[in-house]
Amino acid sequence: MSFASDVSSSIERILELDPGTLRGITEKRALADAGEWLSGRNLGLVPVADAATFAWAGHWLGIVEHADASRSALVMFGSPSGPLEPADDAIFAMGSLVAGYVIAPLNVHLPHHAGAYGETTGRGTITAIFTAPAKEAQCVAHDRCRVVAKRGLEGDRYATNSGTFSHPDRSGQDLTLIAAESLAALAANGIELSAVEARRNLVTEGIDLEGLVGQRLMIGNVECFASRLAEPCAHLQRLTRPGVLRGLVHRGGIRVDVLTDGELAVGDQIRPLGPQLDRALDTAQRDGTVVAAKADRARDCDV
Repeated sequence: MSFASDVSSSIERILELDPGTLRGITEKRALADAGEWLSGRNLGLVPVADAATFAWAGHWLGIVEHADASRSALVMFGSPSGPLEPADDAIFAMGSLVAGYVIAPLNVHLPHHAGAYGETTGRGTITAIFTAPAKEAQCVAHDRCRVVAKRGLEGDRYATNSGTFSHPDRSGQDLTLIAAESLAALAANGIELSAVEARRNLVTEGIDLEGLVGQRLMIGNVECFASRLAEPCAHLQRLTRPGVLRGLVHRGGIRVDVLTDGELAVGDQIRPLGPQLDRALDTAQRDGTVVAAKADRARDCDV
């Protein structure tokens, strides 16, 4: 079994999901891909400082390295911790435990599954469009801009893989969106952050962006997929002013994958196309109502 398969199956067991639920995990970026998949369910992978001595009265993901430098993943549990099942015990005995990760909620006040952020059904509007030609460069406003599938807005640093956090294999980098309402709420709390300073590609109005996570959507004539939240970070605060990090927690917008070419313009409408089938499948699993036909269809709808 490959390392990617190990990681997938271990996380599925920890979350009590049916085999094959966690898809799109590559060998090269197994843990990173898993983290991005989990983020759409209000979950993340938290690394532990010393896996060999870590004790946790709960499930956690262990990484074992073998003599040939290959790696395997297994499920650990307990304080003190040990391999959970015989298959995990066999992996544990064949190498050294070199890393560990706890699966933890990103927002402890919300559920943690597909659709954790709700489901947006309303529509909104683009009120501003921005690109930046290079990392940390000043953002430039546009009335309209061409957008390219799997890349983003022409002329933007992330479309050319030159952004601060660019990675050629990472999802959710094509477009970033933030609601004008979030900036207004920030200002109401005494922290002024202009739309250009927010460093998001699109500013929107009238739509719950967070509830789009896990959905396909149309932005103007461009089909997209809302991958995960675009939470604020220390980098954004460093480029702007104190208080931005705290003020935008859980309302920093969303990250979107672009699925088709097109052109976006200020005033274009944003509308959801409905949840992904894997979200419906995940919900059915929690309700105990999954049937094989749904699982087969879900595997044909990878994003």
